[in-house]
Amino acid sequence: MVRRTRVTKAARRPEVRLPELVAHTGGELVPDGDYDGLEFRDADLAGQDGGGARFMDCALTGCALDETQLHHARVIDSVLTGIRGVGTDLSEATLRDVELVDARLGGAQLHGAVLERVLVRGGKIDYLNLRKAKLKDVVFEGCVLVEPDFGGARLERVEFVDCVLKGADLTAATLVDVDLRRAAEVDIARGVGRLSGAVISHAQLLDLAPVLAAEMGVRVAADD
Repeated sequence: MVRRTRVTKAARRPEVRLPELVAHTGGELVPDGDYDGLEFRDADLAGQDGGGARFMDCALTGCALDETQLHHARVIDSVLTGIRGVGTDLSEATLRDVELVDARLGGAQLHGAVLERVLVRGGKIDYLNLRKAKLKDVVFEGCVLVEPDFGGARLERVEFVDCVLKGADLTAATLVDVDLRRAAEVDIARGVGRLSGAVISHAQLLDLAPVLAAEMGVRVAADD
């Protein structure tokens, strides 16, 4: 009998080709605003309300997003580089064909969000809230994620490449074709039993052995 090894499907990366952009000079963000082909450079968007807005073919570079309200926003075919902020609200937003490069974020709220063909490259994100979010074809590359919360989320074709994952919460998460083998560090604080549907390396298995044993209720004792 030939035993077949299941192949993990690779994530499809975004292919963003921005048109010639026009500098944004329209003042503060407005709810349900429509932003098409614009460049936001070094803009202070802190505390502004762009809930429900649509960003199509846009570039946000070096922008401050502290407490910026972007719930239900749609970000499509866009590149966000060097953005920074604490408490940015992207709850239930849609990100499709997006590159997020060298971000410095803390407590970003993406619960209930939909991420499809998204590349997160470089930077550091603390306490990322992705509870009940849907991630499909998402790549985390060369970034640091501190205590990300994937509780109740669905991750399909998600890759972690040279990425540090610290204190992740996978409680009630669903994983399909999730590749952790090339992650620089994998630390699961809760929900390690939800790793079914993920692929890890032999070295990572050894690192995760204590939390896997604890999850299964196995007591590991020293040899007599």
